[in-house]
Amino acid sequence: MERRDFLKSAAAMGVAAATGAASGQTAKGAVKRPESPEMVYRQLGTTGETVSAIGLGGYHLGKQKDANESIRLMHAGIDRGITFLDNCWDYNDGISEVRMGQALRNGYREKVFLMTKMDGRTAVEYDKQLEQSLGRLQTDMIDLVQFHEVIRMEDPDRIFAAGGAIEAAVAAQKAGKIRYIGFTGHKDPAVHLRMLETAQKHGFHFDTVQMPVNVMDAHFRSFTREVMPVAIKQGIGVLAMKTFGDHFILDSNTVKPIEALHYGLTQPVSVVITGIDSMEILEQAMTAAKTFKPMTEAEVKSLLDRTAVAASEGKYELFKTTPHFDGTAANPKWLG
Repeated sequence: MERRDFLKSAAAMGVAAATGAASGQTAKGAVKRPESPEMVYRQLGTTGETVSAIGLGGYHLGKQKDANESIRLMHAGIDRGITFLDNCWDYNDGISEVRMGQALRNGYREKVFLMTKMDGRTAVEYDKQLEQSLGRLQTDMIDLVQFHEVIRMEDPDRIFAAGGAIEAAVAAQKAGKIRYIGFTGHKDPAVHLRMLETAQKHGFHFDTVQMPVNVMDAHFRSFTREVMPVAIKQGIGVLAMKTFGDHFILDSNTVKPIEALHYGLTQPVSVVITGIDSMEILEQAMTAAKTFKPMTEAEVKSLLDRTAVAASEGKYELFKTTPHFDGTAANPKWLG
């Protein structure tokens, strides 16, 4: 996709996503959740589900010294209209899921669309991790479970092999333990494309795909350019992550937090998942939602021009260029 076409496409599809115009048919069993005028809401691919455009990242919710502070953060976000909650089986050795499960007591579970991720590549390992996650999250059903860290070219083959994790995921879906199935990854768009191709070869359709979407991605191994159009064409809900690349993209001094969030929200994504570890950062995310207007083509171009030099070699997207974010590489036993 040429640069000018990319800018036009991003602006146009971002408006569609913001207004819900890109939604598919309402899915059987789609759940209606409370909404707030403070928040933007979007369709999740073609599932029929409506979710908050800001997602509460689970990793950072396991970092507070006091578990009660984590719970207060989640309650504050949900009370102000955040309905999409992100987590993972391995985040903070399970602490993130435990705290989220505690926060979702007393009626809060019914207010949210709950997502977590599994590292297991085999059916046996996936099942083991899923049962642990269900227990930690104190629920008998998780709305969306994604294959985590699909970052190696062989990951799709392992997941879709005989006895692979896809078998366990489909069985769990049929059993009512999970509702939707997706995958995540942050290393290289070629791996995402291979996962989508492998799924098609097996006659499988993912409900969601999670990928880096930020002001530097367009310049280096771009998921936004290469993967997002394919996902949109297939009716797959796009979940944006790495808006700030942890803190590294902000460290480049080329973009401010609200700008970065507005850029993500302008893309044709269902949710921008962002790490929230304090009330101050929660307020930042809420401000981004309340003040959001889809960026114009000229505004997107100006922002990308500003980040082009810093982004050209992936220096600030360490998740693409280093093993810094690769939990399953450091812990291969999680894969099974």
